[in-house]
Amino acid sequence: MLSYLANYAHLWGPLRLFGSHLFRAVMATGTALVIGFLVGPWLIGRFRALKFGHGYIDERTGALGATYFDKKHTPTMGGLIIFIAVFASSALWAEPNVWTVVALFVYTALTVPGWRDDYLKVVHKNKDGIRSWEKIAWQSLATLVALGVLLWHPQSSAKIRELWVPFLKTALIPYMPWWLLLVLIYLWIVGFSNAINLTDGLDGLAVGCTITVALVFGIMAYVADNSIAAQYLLISYVPGTSELTVICGALIGACMAFLWFNSHPAEVFMGDTGSLALGGLIGVMAFMIHQPLTLVIVGGVFVLEALSVILQVGWFKWTKRRTGTGRRLFLMAPIHHHFQKRGWPETKVVLRFWVLSLGFALAGLATLKLR
Repeated sequence: MLSYLANYAHLWGPLRLFGSHLFRAVMATGTALVIGFLVGPWLIGRFRALKFGHGYIDERTGALGATYFDKKHTPTMGGLIIFIAVFASSALWAEPNVWTVVALFVYTALTVPGWRDDYLKVVHKNKDGIRSWEKIAWQSLATLVALGVLLWHPQSSAKIRELWVPFLKTALIPYMPWWLLLVLIYLWIVGFSNAINLTDGLDGLAVGCTITVALVFGIMAYVADNSIAAQYLLISYVPGTSELTVICGALIGACMAFLWFNSHPAEVFMGDTGSLALGGLIGVMAFMIHQPLTLVIVGGVFVLEALSVILQVGWFKWTKRRTGTGRRLFLMAPIHHHFQKRGWPETKVVLRFWVLSLGFALAGLATLKLR
C-alpha cells in the first residue's frame, strides 16, 4: 500500500524509496518484527488465561513426552502471532498484484483449518483435532481457488503453466495442462504443510528453519523479476514476483519475533495454526517464481522430517506383513525425536537442524548459477 507514495517523489525526493522492492522488503521485515513483539505477549497472556495448552501428553511420544511433561501446559495457537504480523506488514508494504494476492489468500485459507484443529484440541480436549476429510477439503479448496485466479489473470495465466527445474537452462515443460498443474501445486501445498507440521515438534525448530527458507525464496523472487539477472542466470523471468520478496521479508520478521517466544523453553507453540499455513504459503510461492523443485533442496530439513515418517511407517508395515513383527528404522519419527532418543539435548537437536537448514539454503541458492 505504501508503495504508492513513490508516485509523489516529485514533491519530496526521499519518497522514491517506496518504489524500491528491497527497501520495502527490509521495512516489511522490521514492521513484522515490531508487530510480533507487540501482539506476542498479549496473545500469549490471553492463551494462558484461557488455558489454551493441550493439557495432555501426546501418547504417540511415549516416554519422551513424559520427559517434557511441563510442556503440556504451554499455550498453542502461536501461529496467530506470525499470521497477524505477516498479513499486516504485507498489506502495508507489498503492492497488490496477482502473485501477492494469491500468496496471502493461500496463507489465510490454510490458517483457518489449522486454527480450528488447535481449537478442538485445546478447548474440547480432542486429541485428533479436525477430521482428515475436513483438512483435505480446506487444502483442496485453497488450491483450486488459487489456481483458478492464476490461470484467469493475464499477468500469470501463461507463466504459471511453465515447469522449471534446477540445472536446466529452459523450462522442462513450457505449457503444462491445467490438470497436471493442479496435481503439482496441490502436492506442494499439502506436502509442505504437512512437512512443516511434522517438523514443529521441538522449541524453535520449525520456525528457525522457516526463516532460512523465506530468506532464500525472497532472493529468488527478486531475481525472477529482474530481466537482466534472470537472463544472466538462465532462469525464468516472471514480472511482478519481486513483490513476493516483500512478503518473504514480512515472514522473516514475523518468524524472528515468534522465535523470541518459541525458543527453549518455549512460552508458546506454533500449533497447526502456524505450520499448515506456512507450508502452504511457501509451497505456492515456490511455484509462482518457478522454483518448486528448488524448494525440495532449500527446505531439505522439512523433506527429511516428512521422509522419516513415511519410511518409518512403510518399513513397519512391510516387516509386519512379512514377519508378523513390525520393525522400525528409527528409534522414533519424525527424525528429530530419533536423536532425542539417542540422548541429544533438545537444544542441540534444534541447533544442528538449523545448521542443516542453512546448508540446504546455500545449496538451493547455488542452483541458480549451476545451469
